[in-house]
Amino acid sequence: MRRAFRFSLRILALIAVIAVLGTLIPRPLWSAGRGEGAVTHRIYVISNPIHTDIAIPVDTAILERFRFLVEDGIPANGEGVRYLVFGWGGRAFYLETPTWSQLKAAPVFKALTVDAAAMHVDVAGSIPESDPAVAGYDVSEAGFTALLDFIALSFTRNADRPKFIPGAGYGVSDGFYEAEGAFNALVGCNTWTARALRVAGLRTGWWNPLPWSLNLSMQLYNRDESILSP
Repeated sequence: MRRAFRFSLRILALIAVIAVLGTLIPRPLWSAGRGEGAVTHRIYVISNPIHTDIAIPVDTAILERFRFLVEDGIPANGEGVRYLVFGWGGRAFYLETPTWSQLKAAPVFKALTVDAAAMHVDVAGSIPESDPAVAGYDVSEAGFTALLDFIALSFTRNADRPKFIPGAGYGVSDGFYEAEGAFNALVGCNTWTARALRVAGLRTGWWNPLPWSLNLSMQLYNRDESILSP
């Protein structure tokens, strides 16, 4: 029993060390600068204790690119909508846990092992940067285009159209789609967010499995570029 307990403590200590190193070691190791173009777009990372989403500003071009959202009943062109909010995650956990009170063992087990992926899309009006759950970053025109491409390629497509999951939304403004990749404890929603931010020209930690890790690394390695929200 004591050996098993000591072994468990060593595993937990190893995970803690890896998590700290994953936060403190930047990715990429060296800054590549702000990217091409002087025009910038303000994007947001929205966090809760276990998950992060990316919010992008809506304009005519964005609505045209993601026009399938309106076709599937997501009011991307609704009055007062200023942002589209994208999040990648485990399909079972996403669809079967709309609230914490509905948490079940099966989706948690799948999230810790291997699960299919899903993309959650919602809309938002103004996003207050004073909210501690919100962090804003400016990206270049080239970085913004690369981010949009990354998000679009994260959707699983059927006949060149993202595969909508009918009846799976949490409310009247959101919806779910099948997504590329597989979800597990090592490659999860926050590592997807981190990868998207790196594609956009920002720096993250080497491995960011949790929101606190991602947010801390973003603060550490993007401050010199004056893109951290005040």
